[in-house]
Amino acid sequence: MNLIHRREFLESSTALAAGFAALAAMNPLSALAADKPTTEKPPTGPKLRVAIVGVRGRGMSHVGAFNGRNNCEIVAICDADRGVITAAMNAVEKVNGAPPTYYQDIRKLLEDKTIDVVSIATPNHWHALAAIWAMRAGKDVYVEKPVSHNVLEGRRIVQAARHYKKICQAGTQSRSMTGMRSAIEHIHTGKIGKVSLAYGSCFKRRGSIGKVTGEQPLPKGIDYDLWCGPAPMLPLMRKSLHYDWHWTYAYGNGDLGNQGIHEMDKARWGLGKKALPVSVFSDGGRFGYIDDGETANTQLSVFDYGDSELMFEVRGLPSDTPHPQFEGKKGGNFVGNIWFGSEGLVICPSYSGGVAVDKDGKVLQTFKGGSENAHFDNFIAAVRSRRVESLNGDIEEGHLSSALCHLGNISMLRGEKRLLSEITTVGKPKPVAAALTSMLAHLKENNVDLTKTPMMVGESLSIDPKTEQFVGASAKANSMLTREYRKGFEIGDVG
Repeated sequence: MNLIHRREFLESSTALAAGFAALAAMNPLSALAADKPTTEKPPTGPKLRVAIVGVRGRGMSHVGAFNGRNNCEIVAICDADRGVITAAMNAVEKVNGAPPTYYQDIRKLLEDKTIDVVSIATPNHWHALAAIWAMRAGKDVYVEKPVSHNVLEGRRIVQAARHYKKICQAGTQSRSMTGMRSAIEHIHTGKIGKVSLAYGSCFKRRGSIGKVTGEQPLPKGIDYDLWCGPAPMLPLMRKSLHYDWHWTYAYGNGDLGNQGIHEMDKARWGLGKKALPVSVFSDGGRFGYIDDGETANTQLSVFDYGDSELMFEVRGLPSDTPHPQFEGKKGGNFVGNIWFGSEGLVICPSYSGGVAVDKDGKVLQTFKGGSENAHFDNFIAAVRSRRVESLNGDIEEGHLSSALCHLGNISMLRGEKRLLSEITTVGKPKPVAAALTSMLAHLKENNVDLTKTPMMVGESLSIDPKTEQFVGASAKANSMLTREYRKGFEIGDVG
């Protein structure tokens, strides 16, 4: 892996300090926060009949985005858990004057030929299967991030969208934020020079999910067979079935596939890369507590594109340790992106904007604005026009960014355990060495005993971007690019 030793990273402290100072001086309510949802009149055109699949958490945002907006009517709600549908049913009834049809089984919903659009906000393990089944049934699809639970099924969604000629938008809403689009345009037009490193992070407190001693009861009203769908039907061995699935590998993808997908999508977008990287490595572990979570709460992943790199960090413990990337910023909490160019930086600490500075620290431009609903609006406009190229977050973009999450986790899971005190930065490129040094200091500050605690030091894996397979000595990892699907929940032929 040919990682950066570039001067612009080493000389970035002045620009970083100036950038963070400029961000601190900005009024977050007006400069970086998303605008209020628009109240525009519905466009002309026939009414679109919409079904929402998965409504406990993120799905309620989908309800709000389609419920009476853009000449859409929500006609169906689907969730394997009857106990979580009340809020969605009531919200739709308030707008429509009558409740929507409820389906517990998505297969029954898809038999309704009058439904035009299916919007998917299920747990990750259902995203690809639900999207492919819906497009096969003739529906256009909006699918939440990450669009897949593994690399291969992500590519299969793309194939299905093209084969069935359907509009399919990935739920990476930053792509429709006006501030973020302006920031990326600033990068793409060369205003910070050649960008050699895109950095993203999720320094966000993730507490323990607790530790159980045996199988837990399932929520009343749930069809657990349907909830598990294509994934293994495992005993519930955590306190909460809902949300905490993010931290188990059978159903979720950890913080790489939760917040990380947003930041890595923006990072790759800024680099202008339309393919997988040529190699990946990822180190990490779950530190600070012992619970039923499996995924890393502290992780460093590096993706090599040959002429540039993408680096992403996760820290789920309190992040007060200053980070080398954040000189001039008090504390270490940061969820966002930094693009390092030969002539300056772009720093975006939100979904909707940030600031550009030159290498001397002069503020060049600020970026702000955007509504989360804009991404749904962009999708509906494409559904009406049938122009895939008008999508801000076409499914292929969603697949490529989701695949980064999976590749990082594969590298880490195929690694070997080493004590934190044995981790060395000798010989590592400056950005990686700086990140590892800061990570160790962060863990020590959180009372993690470096002499007794191991970390997974990931395997460096080579990738053929054309075949989206591991190659050479790394080919032994190819089995982890997919999963075994339970009978009745197979993806099947996508043409």
